[in-house]
Amino acid sequence: WILPDVRPLPAELVAFLDAGAPPVYVGFGSMPMRASTDVAQVTIEAIRAQGRRAVVSHGWADLALTDDRDDCFAIGEVNHQALFGRVAAVVHHGGAGTTTTATRAGAPQVVVPQAVDQPYWAGRVAELGIGAAHDGPTPTTESLSAALRTTLTPETRARATAVAGTIRTDGATVAATLLLDAVSRERPPVSA
Repeated sequence: WILPDVRPLPAELVAFLDAGAPPVYVGFGSMPMRASTDVAQVTIEAIRAQGRRAVVSHGWADLALTDDRDDCFAIGEVNHQALFGRVAAVVHHGGAGTTTTATRAGAPQVVVPQAVDQPYWAGRVAELGIGAAHDGPTPTTESLSAALRTTLTPETRARATAVAGTIRTDGATVAATLLLDAVSRERPPVSA
């Protein structure tokens, strides 16, 4: 069951998205990325090396823009369900929620796994052909550029779009609605 996020994207972000080609999103969620102190510099350089713009999410890694060029935009917490359908690719840590949201949006992914189940999700993204699994938790400009070259191909985009079309809800919302309706019909009236 996926809770729909109905929050609108900030107007400044929408203006950035509308001002050019779809950017590459980079964010590592609740991962502090301590092993990669220069991760913002590395990711921005790798994205620029592909001729792309970037949306950089601060997250727990406290990513920040590295200069004042207008090809990058920094964000805090935003609606990923609304954003990921508007980006060229999603570079992330491989958390189950981010992986699911990017997959449902049909966004190609580069997963830079940090811990726990994230290497598994990185492997699944690569196996499904919807992106690349970065080898290890510490990206370099070269390693991330290589992963982005794989991810930003028309073939990967087509595969990500195709896989997104196969994802269905598990029926939990329908089941919960039916149960609540049944319970409310059978509930005896409350007397005053």
